[in-house]
Amino acid sequence: MAKQDFLVELGTEELPPKALQSLSIAFANGIIEGLKAANLKFAKHQIFATPRRLALLISQLETQQPDQEIERRGPALTAAFNADGKPTKAAEGFARSCGTTVDNLDTLTQGKNAWLVYRTVQKGSKATTLLPSIVDKSVDSLPIPKRMRWGAKRDEFVRPVQWLVMLLGQDIINCEVLGQPASNITYGHRFHCGKPLPLKAPQDYPKVLKEQGFVIADFAGRKQQIRQQIEDLAKTISGHAVIDESLLDEVTALVEWPVALLGSFDERFLSVPSEALISSMKGHQKYFHLVDKEQQLLPNFITVSNIESKDPSQVISGNEKVIRPRLADAMFFFETDKKKTLFDFREKLKPIVFQAKLGSIFDKTERVANLASYIATAINGDAELAQRAGQLCKSDLAAEMVLEFPELQGTMGYYYAQHDNEHAEIASALHEQYMPRFAGDQVPTTTTGAALAIADKLDTLVGIFAIGQPPTGTKDPFGLRRAALGILRIIIEKSLDLDLLSCIQKSIEGYSQSNTKLNIAKDLHEHVFEFLLERFRAWYHDEGIAAEVFLAVKALKPVKPLDFDQRIKAVARFTELPEATALAEANKRVSNILAKQGKAFTDQPIDKKLLQEKAEQQLATALDSKRKEVAPLFQQRSYTAALEALASLKDSVDRFFDDVLVNAEDAALRQNRYALLRELRALFLGVADISLLTTK
Repeated sequence: MAKQDFLVELGTEELPPKALQSLSIAFANGIIEGLKAANLKFAKHQIFATPRRLALLISQLETQQPDQEIERRGPALTAAFNADGKPTKAAEGFARSCGTTVDNLDTLTQGKNAWLVYRTVQKGSKATTLLPSIVDKSVDSLPIPKRMRWGAKRDEFVRPVQWLVMLLGQDIINCEVLGQPASNITYGHRFHCGKPLPLKAPQDYPKVLKEQGFVIADFAGRKQQIRQQIEDLAKTISGHAVIDESLLDEVTALVEWPVALLGSFDERFLSVPSEALISSMKGHQKYFHLVDKEQQLLPNFITVSNIESKDPSQVISGNEKVIRPRLADAMFFFETDKKKTLFDFREKLKPIVFQAKLGSIFDKTERVANLASYIATAINGDAELAQRAGQLCKSDLAAEMVLEFPELQGTMGYYYAQHDNEHAEIASALHEQYMPRFAGDQVPTTTTGAALAIADKLDTLVGIFAIGQPPTGTKDPFGLRRAALGILRIIIEKSLDLDLLSCIQKSIEGYSQSNTKLNIAKDLHEHVFEFLLERFRAWYHDEGIAAEVFLAVKALKPVKPLDFDQRIKAVARFTELPEATALAEANKRVSNILAKQGKAFTDQPIDKKLLQEKAEQQLATALDSKRKEVAPLFQQRSYTAALEALASLKDSVDRFFDDVLVNAEDAALRQNRYALLRELRALFLGVADISLLTTK
């Protein structure tokens, strides 16, 4: 079958930079899926994306679909012909629907059954016939929240479409997409190339654009070139460029012919916190900042121009003029904010609503302060420092700097606390309260910061659950899942022996005692606690721990996340032991036996005088020995060692079930054997319900 390269390019006005990558990938994937659905095979593909184009190059695409054998089953022969052997209306109707006559139909026999069947060979369509609709469908399904129209046309797209290239081999595909007729003409850089660029073949596309059009069409290649230019420039002043990947992606989506330029600003601006300067440079101007060997901010920046200027100094000067007032604003905000203390800013929090039903930000700080103090006491921290940190934790939200740069909340609180001569740990806590901000982010380093971060997140969790707005499905507008996971990470990674259920109840008390009038349900603490425990499921799934292990520990509902984690790891290790399966099944059997007794079962102790069979005597002796061995291990939470010790019970348990009739006719014997099994199960329940490790 003949094969040709295929190129499609959609030329547009400047596309949204933050959406460029997702649009290009979706555009390519839609076409590739369409080709697969049409059974058009190809060798490989390459995606191209610049501010003014989305393109896809397919190598060695089959130029025609393979012929397809079609078999369509009709009515059974018994219903297709009457007693005289003449076709029935059912047979004739089926033949008409297939565009033929009954005489031209075949018979399909399977065992004792037989049907009329229509068989034919459908000629494969040419790729040139199929490609326009495949491209159209891909364009229509792009993830564009809001489409626009342009001119007098009714076509809609994210930006006005200016040209369309569709080539199969050297031939132009005769079609139209979004009002643009296909051609072999592409266009280069808006300023460096003012003429149309004809393409002889699809494979010429990237080379023609680069050598004649001043366009590097490959997004990844352009991104790497920008990175290299930035790093090389930084070395010229013995600095290190801090390259934020999201900013690099955005800059890559803004330029077609990148030229990195080094600029500078007045050193007096370095008196402003570096985070504020960086936010100004990144957020407003898309600049990359530089640091020295000590990671201190340098009075320089790197901008990436989309033009190769004959006089780069003019471009640099222009950027320096633009950034100067931005940095001056940041300095003004900083100096203005320092005229008040963080405690002064608290008054401005009273009219700021946290949530309509949950009061103001000021109300939240009151609750968080009390809860943070409680948590600090529980984890051997300083309750007074935590109380003070809680009171000040949201004060910087009213500062001019944070109003201008919301992403600096917490960070500016840290600097303003230092300026106010607050305790160093309070200052650090104000910065750490939002940690971890995202997956993989670090947790607070200070005890006060940990207490504050947990209190802040827990207050939000409890409040939102109290007003009946927990996450549903994929919707989580308040980020409660992230907050819950953050709480668990802080507790576990910092090895905090914290009773989470008590903290939840303390948080609920805070709402009850505040000005917020809530109708708090009696079981609110259970709902919040269950929600937090469920976050562990995804956590351990990502770590490759079986769901059965999670359920075995969750069944006991340990109130301390650190304890929960220790049990999980112990049970996961236990499942690797050769005795694990048999003991899990034995525990399942014991659980079922005891469950059937219901209220009739009593918690009477084992009566050794009633141990008649040798196997039950041996099990009782083994249980007594293991109970003494594992008791100190349970106390020390050495759960792995405890389960490894209990694993040696396997032979005694197996022998008991092989040789002893549990449901003996004698009631006293029966109850004593139940007591023996209850002791066995109680030992394992000291770690987890291992009966849940088996699916039998």
